[in-house]
Amino acid sequence: MSLPPDTPQGVADALGYLQHHLQELMERQHVSENNINTILAALTMQLQQLTQLVANPSLPAVPNTPPLPAPSPPTSPSPAPMARQTRPKLSAPLDFSRERHNGHAFLNSCSLYIHLAPEQFYDEQEKILWALTFFKDGHAAKWSENIFHQEADTSIFPIPTWGDFEQQFRLHFFPVNVEVDAINTLEGTSYHQGGWTVDDYLDNFQTLVSDAGYRAARRIDQAHLANEAFQSMSRSTPSRPTKTVSA
Repeated sequence: MSLPPDTPQGVADALGYLQHHLQELMERQHVSENNINTILAALTMQLQQLTQLVANPSLPAVPNTPPLPAPSPPTSPSPAPMARQTRPKLSAPLDFSRERHNGHAFLNSCSLYIHLAPEQFYDEQEKILWALTFFKDGHAAKWSENIFHQEADTSIFPIPTWGDFEQQFRLHFFPVNVEVDAINTLEGTSYHQGGWTVDDYLDNFQTLVSDAGYRAARRIDQAHLANEAFQSMSRSTPSRPTKTVSA
């Protein structure tokens, strides 16, 4: 394609590039058309041969016939996703004020919830903040306020881990001398069944043994204590009258 003599060199170069690129595209298109025609011719020949074989199966197979592509194996349906197992609904701990005799039950309830649903807590501090939401009144609320005051003064949350929280909670809200009281009760002489049922008396006895730390800390002879408890129950239970057999 001829250009006017006054055509700027930049425009001439751009047009030359476009013309060259267009020529390459046309050549590629021509090659693609030839390939398509070749494939169509081969497919047409195979179709004719298959038609003849279907009409007259006794005919010999045509030599040099490319084999038909093997059918792809059937795809099995993907299994339906399993339904996610639903967990039982967890009960949140009850609100806590300051009663020391309820401190153990409250801390156990918090620990159980965290153990069953750890994915609900991002980190240790979130566990502690969640537990503090149940400190609604009394000494517990004052203790919670003091924690946030310390954080405001130092810009650092004063209880770094859940283990530290448990330790601080036991210090403030557990009975002061629970182990000493349990030991004195078990080793004293005034612990009797009284008006308790046998089941209640044994349950309380096992609780005292646990609070006293006899399982590992002191290694006291529990068999001896259990024998004393049995004798105490025997003394508190009226004996049955014996039957007299007449001669």
